[in-house]
Formats: sequence, structure tokens, C-alpha cells
Amino acid sequence: MPIGNVYVIAAIAIVGGGLFGFDISSMSAILGTPQYKCYFNQGPPTTDPGQCQGPRASVQGGITASMAGGSWLAALCSGFISDIFGRKKAIMFGAIVWVIGSIIVSASQNIGMLIVGRIINGFCVGICSAQVPVYISELAPPSKRGRLVGAQQWAITWGILIMFYISYGCSFINGTAAFRLPWALQMIPAILLFIGMYFLPESPRWLARKDRWEDCHTVLTLVHGKGDPNSPFVAKELQDIKDMCEFERNNADASFLELFKPNMINRTHIGVFTQIWSQLTGMNVMMYYITYVFAMAGLTGNNLLVSSSIQYVINVFMTIPALLYVDHWGRRPTLLVGALLMMTWMFANGGLLKSYGHYAGPQGVNNTPEASWSISGPPSKAVIACSYLFVASYAPTWGPVSWIYPPELYPLRIRGKAVALSTSANWAFNFALGYFVPPAFVNIKWETYILFGVFLFAMFVHVYFAFPETAGKTLEEVEFMFTDPLGPKYIGTIPWKTKIVTQKALLLERGELDEEKAVQFGHEEDAERSASESREQNVKA
Repeated sequence: MPIGNVYVIAAIAIVGGGLFGFDISSMSAILGTPQYKCYFNQGPPTTDPGQCQGPRASVQGGITASMAGGSWLAALCSGFISDIFGRKKAIMFGAIVWVIGSIIVSASQNIGMLIVGRIINGFCVGICSAQVPVYISELAPPSKRGRLVGAQQWAITWGILIMFYISYGCSFINGTAAFRLPWALQMIPAILLFIGMYFLPESPRWLARKDRWEDCHTVLTLVHGKGDPNSPFVAKELQDIKDMCEFERNNADASFLELFKPNMINRTHIGVFTQIWSQLTGMNVMMYYITYVFAMAGLTGNNLLVSSSIQYVINVFMTIPALLYVDHWGRRPTLLVGALLMMTWMFANGGLLKSYGHYAGPQGVNNTPEASWSISGPPSKAVIACSYLFVASYAPTWGPVSWIYPPELYPLRIRGKAVALSTSANWAFNFALGYFVPPAFVNIKWETYILFGVFLFAMFVHVYFAFPETAGKTLEEVEFMFTDPLGPKYIGTIPWKTKIVTQKALLLERGELDEEKAVQFGHEEDAERSASESREQNVKA
């Protein structure tokens, strides 16, 4: 008998996101250790471990970015895998791929083998990061969808934290076991994910797409009806899915090309840019290369690693408020506030480094060329504080919402492929930034922070004018919002006029809101929107 509790389902599925977190800190915690630097050293030969420079900046960027390169390709392919074999089997396949990649990475004899292993690991992360949010969003009730899909980000933060401390503990081991052991331990959560997914149900919407209506009804009864096949909410959701499937069969075929047709291009651009902007916040840069940043601020040795780990603790615990309240806060306000706060901390760090720091020379701080700018005294403490505040601003905002939002935007027939495309944009930019940042720290130094601050300003403006609210709406209601005849053609309801309707969703799920009152909710929203548009037209006249 499959598991029917949505929280247990999400807890197992999001382990796929945790694998991404494991990868982030398995690199960030290790790339500064002498064992890693000396084994993969490309600087002058030396017998002193403290003098090993490790891979060149551009090569280290390539090592870090190789996983994102594999993720980009796999994310694109994951839509086809998911649509053909199902969301559940796609995630299980990703877990198998991760084990293979981890074996190669932990056995790496040279940089080339390390890169190949990380690319294969990236295949898994690309599949899971694209399809876990789709799987959970298609199973979750509307009032809890944000919380459950956002839990993927929480799993990522836990993966980062756990793997960092494992890597930190292993850093005291002499020899290559210092990095081989943590890289090998990454296999354990993937094995657990594969086993756990076996006991979970398939997505009811994917089953409906395959005309397996009896199975679809069974899953809805299990997950949403608490075993009652006659539950009003189950009946309503099943009918909504039937109506949407019938409409989709009569109107279009599912293909990537459909994402670029006039009636879909607006949604495609929103989903893609949600993931692009989440990378251009600079957060993953902070995750991968925080040891460079704190080295510039004068931290060394164990102090450097322990201080770096504090941001991972902040990341875990500051994600919790979003999981509890994101369905009440809404998507738009959360993204806008996050962009504004992160922009403040990025500009503050750039200003502090420019005003109080100085060039550290071609060898950088502590023989690390990427740590090209040195700052000390109280201003260095301010840089560390702003870095922590940046993480605390990202964790409850763009972190979870960038995974919650894209699966909510698209109709069922293309959801798998659409989310795969948007997630592939995430990995394309993750790859570009992973490769770009080490040379950027070497060449443009403190201006790197200013660059990300400008990106954050741009995303604030873009979100305000283009991103509609989806909180509390069923996936079928979101479809109506984008096709609203009262709004501009191909856009639907104007983004800044969209509302949060979580309260309505809660009442429906509890059976406290009948169809007549539900329709009244909709009529009130339409009337309010029509009145607003009439006022605007009168002002223009």
C-alpha cells in the first residue's frame, strides 16, 4: 500500500534536492584544504602542504561548474523521461545515476576524472531538481503546495549543512581520504531516496494524462480524501483534472515548441527567469566560494571553515519561516522583499571592500589568488555580517519560492517539459557563475558584489511588473488566471492585480466551502478586477 500522507511523501521526495546540497558543500568545504590543493595542484611543485595552490582559478571554476553543466543537460531531458515513464520513476532513475557519479568522484585520480564524475552527478541533480517540484506540486493540496514544494529548498540547505560538517571533520584526516571519504558518503542519501520512492504513489495528474483514471482517483482518495472516495474535495479535484485533460486534448499537442507559442511565451519567460534570477542573486556563489570571501576578511584555518559553516546553519533555520507561511505571504511579496534586502547587502559589501580594503597582490590572501582583496579590522567584521544577512534574506524568499513557483505556472500537458526548461536555465546560469566567479574575484575583485547588486535591482523591477500571484490557487485555477479574458491577450490577469486565495483553498479542502460559495469567491474577484479596470479607463479618458 503506497504512503498517503503528503508530508511523508514530500519528506522522501525532497531527498533529491538534498543531493544538490551535498554537492555544494562537498566542494566548498574541501577546495580550501591542503589535501585537495596538493593532490590537484597546478601551481609550482612544493613539498610544503601550506604552499600548494591547487587548481588554477579557471580550472577550479570548471571543476565546480561541471556538475551544473551535467544538470543543465539532464534537466532538459528530464521532461521527456518524466512524461514517458512518470514522475516517480524519473526520480528513482536520478538516484541510480547519483550513485554512479559518486563512485567516480570518490575514486578520482586526476582533474579529468573528477570533472567526469561531477558531470554524472549533475545528471542526477538535473533530473531531481526539475521533477521533484513537479511531482510534489501535482500531489499537494493547494493550501499546502508552497510549503511542500518549498521543502525541496530546505532539503538543499540540510544537505549543505550536513555535508559541510562531514567534510570539515574529514579535513583532519591526512592524505586523500580527507576528500574521498565525504565524496563517497554522498551515495547514502541517494540509496535511501531510491528505496523510499518505491513506497510512494505516482502523480495523479500524470496518471490522468495516461488515461489511468481509476489509479488517479485512488491516489487522490489516498492523499486528499483520507481514504474516503466520496470526499467532496476529491470529487472536485478529479473533475477539474478531467476538464483540463479534455480541454488540452482538444487544443494542443505537448512539445517544447508549444512553450514558445504566443499564448504560452509569457509563462515560459516567467518560469525561466524565476530560475535565472535565483542564480543571479549570487547565493550559490556565496555557497560555493564563501571560503574565498571570508579569507579576504582575514579568517584562516579552522576559523575560516567554522565561520563559513555558520551561514549554512543560518540557511537551514531561516528557510523554516517560508515553509510555514509562504502560502499566506504569497509568492510576489516574498520575491520582492527578498530581492530588495539582498540588493542592500550586496551593495554594502561592495562598498566596504572598496572603501576599506586593498589589493592583496597576484598571490592573493594566504596564497589563494581568488582571495584577491584584503580587508581587516571592524570593516572585515561588517563584510562577514553582511554575508550572513544576505543568506538570512535569501533563505526565506528566493530560496524556496524559486522551486515552488515554476511548477504552478503551466498546464498539465506541458508541465514536465516546461519545468525542465526553466530548471535547465537555473543550471545553465549555475554553470556560468560557477565558472565565472573565481576569475571574477581575481580580475574585477570587489566589483563582483556591485554586479550582483545590479542584477538584484533588475529582478525586483521584473518581478513587480511580470510575476502574478499563484498562492492558494489550484493548478487549474492558475491556468484560468493566465487565460483571463478580462486581461491583456496572452497575459491574462495583470500581475500586480492578482490576489492570494489561500483562505478559500483551506475552506474547500476542509469541506467548509460549497460550490456556490466558491463560485461567489470567483465572482467577487472578477467584479473587483473589472471595477479596477473601469477606474483606470475613466482616468485615461
